[in-house]
Amino acid sequence: MGKYTIIADVGAALVKLLRDNLCPEVILTPDDIGLCSPADKGDMVLGLHLYDVRESQEMRATDMVDLGPGRQRFPGTYLTLSYMITAYSKADVKHRSSEDQRILGKVIQTLEDNAALSADTLVPVPRATGMDLRIKMLALELEAQQRIWNVPNQAYRTSLFYRVGPVALESSRTRQVQRVVDLDLTIKE
Repeated sequence: MGKYTIIADVGAALVKLLRDNLCPEVILTPDDIGLCSPADKGDMVLGLHLYDVRESQEMRATDMVDLGPGRQRFPGTYLTLSYMITAYSKADVKHRSSEDQRILGKVIQTLEDNAALSADTLVPVPRATGMDLRIKMLALELEAQQRIWNVPNQAYRTSLFYRVGPVALESSRTRQVQRVVDLDLTIKE
């Protein structure tokens, strides 16, 4: 289970994965890839926008976690994170669309080739097992994509939509417990 920073940690892991695989072949500098809203992209060439955080429908934590003698942590929460990934090529107008498509193609290839992250280290694993985070492309209708884009006075740009989960967020609540130290059995007839 991750601390309260786990949402930001997953975003940073995705950015690192894309930087490692797109730079310098497709995007010149790693600083051109980052987390940003489409309304506030700055000088990004590839932006990842976390547009939805939900409790996972597939996973639920119900068991207390032992922290050592006499101490337990309450069950955490499993989350599903949804990202919109948009290319903002800096090429001139004549080549911009083609450049955006080239970038998006490499993003798809990268995320399909690395479709799982280790839940502990947030680095790609060859095959997802147990609690590893899975990266899955979403098939959203154009209308839904445009609603998520929702940037006033700016035309919709073709974007990719991905879901990452289950992301484990641990509880900060703990409790003291006392182990059974005495047992009295009485049998009556």
